[in-house]
Amino acid sequence: MAIIGELIKSAIELTDKLVKEPDAVEAQHKVLENLLTTARNTEFGKHYDFESILNSPDIAKAFAETVPVFDYDRLNKEWWHLVVEGKEDITWPGNTDYLALSSGTTSHSKQIPVTDDMLSAIQKAGMQQVAALANFDLPPSFFEKQILMLGSSTDLKEINGHLAGEISGISASRIPFWFRGYYKPGKDIANLTDFDARIKEIAIQAPNWDIGSLSGIPAWMELMLKEVISHNKLNNIHDIWPNLGVYTSGGVAFDPYKKSFEKLLAHPLIYIDTYLASEGFLAMQKRPETSSMALVVDNGIYFEFVPFEEKNMTEEGTVAEDAEVIKLADVEENKDYVLLISTVSGAWRYMIGDTVMFTDKSRHEIRISGRTKHYSNVVGEQLSVIQMNAAIQEMEKQFNVCIQEFIAATVHRGEEFIQKWYLSADKELDKTQVAKALDKTLRDNNKNYNVARTRALKDVEAELIPAETFYKWSEENKKRGGQVKIPRVMKEEQFLEFEDFVKKHL
Repeated sequence: MAIIGELIKSAIELTDKLVKEPDAVEAQHKVLENLLTTARNTEFGKHYDFESILNSPDIAKAFAETVPVFDYDRLNKEWWHLVVEGKEDITWPGNTDYLALSSGTTSHSKQIPVTDDMLSAIQKAGMQQVAALANFDLPPSFFEKQILMLGSSTDLKEINGHLAGEISGISASRIPFWFRGYYKPGKDIANLTDFDARIKEIAIQAPNWDIGSLSGIPAWMELMLKEVISHNKLNNIHDIWPNLGVYTSGGVAFDPYKKSFEKLLAHPLIYIDTYLASEGFLAMQKRPETSSMALVVDNGIYFEFVPFEEKNMTEEGTVAEDAEVIKLADVEENKDYVLLISTVSGAWRYMIGDTVMFTDKSRHEIRISGRTKHYSNVVGEQLSVIQMNAAIQEMEKQFNVCIQEFIAATVHRGEEFIQKWYLSADKELDKTQVAKALDKTLRDNNKNYNVARTRALKDVEAELIPAETFYKWSEENKKRGGQVKIPRVMKEEQFLEFEDFVKKHL
């Protein structure tokens, strides 16, 4: 009998019963008040007169009227470059020990300040996620098994007195001592900077581990599982880890990967979505009935929402100066919002780049619906990534195929526009049939796209390429593994560069 597992499960269930869900609106008000109070004597807080905001009758309103919306480029140019240079008390009190390096899918490389307060908040959110496991039907033995976290390297580099790396690597480098017995691949392997070397070492050590759950970005997790299966000559991953029962996904939507992922398993897992970005731990799935994630409303992050409408956005995909911004209390379900966050790392009204949709307002549950710059609307087609993901899933059903990766763009063909797709599939397909099927699915499910197809958008084309080509491109342009994500939508200039890369490597 799994005595220790029984004790841990009972403790988690008791914690879940004792700790009540906070009132989200009240919690958010307290978070904003604490953020402003703590940062009022920083250079940023003095510049925007946080003292006056705190003394106003409506703090949230005064905050929104006084502090502008920032994207990374603006916040870095005006404030964060001083943090990177080693200055203190700029956007958050004291010194900042860490920088999260994010290659991003919409911008150049970023250096995002990560404070001790943020790392504490991430750990606290992680404990909330553990407590939420009480809602899932997990056997006591699960709580004695090991957790394989496939993040970026914990070998952090020094930049102006800061330790710098991807947020998953920073978090893993600070794993508490009591968790180290459960954590795999362990310090030595996690410290390897080369992703391929890391997964090869994982494959070698895999027979020595009893893995109960996995955590990481789907694309890189699949590559790791395939390496373990290949190296150990297995039929599927459950041949070596029979107790594997949970996969915690994050960073991107898991649905497009689910079909190919499950080919590596003897049976499906319990899938749990999380929303951990370089800027903080924003949301997590707490219920098995839905894949939607509950915002973490009481843990150092204040949320605001901009309706994702043309009037509120600039051509560059940033929030317009006169955009409508609303609080959590006023959101509507099934509507796309640009997410703004203010955090204990000194991000203020910061456009993280994601769009979200509320699926259950009473539970403050969301799903990530896309990226502000991963949105195709060159000729009025108004295609979000979530609609593209749904179309890809429909292609998998129609053609009985697994499509792991895709990139799309609306580009010129002479004087006209076409939509061009690159896709990977696990068997040969007729690219003309795929293009026609994609076109029909999108026309049936998006009226704006359908109108565009009768006007400026003259055709749809598809090219089938190996999944590894996407990863080689990612490796050449950014790096492989960790938090790196494949963009789903590109601007024409970047897409043409990607197209040239594909031609050279096929």
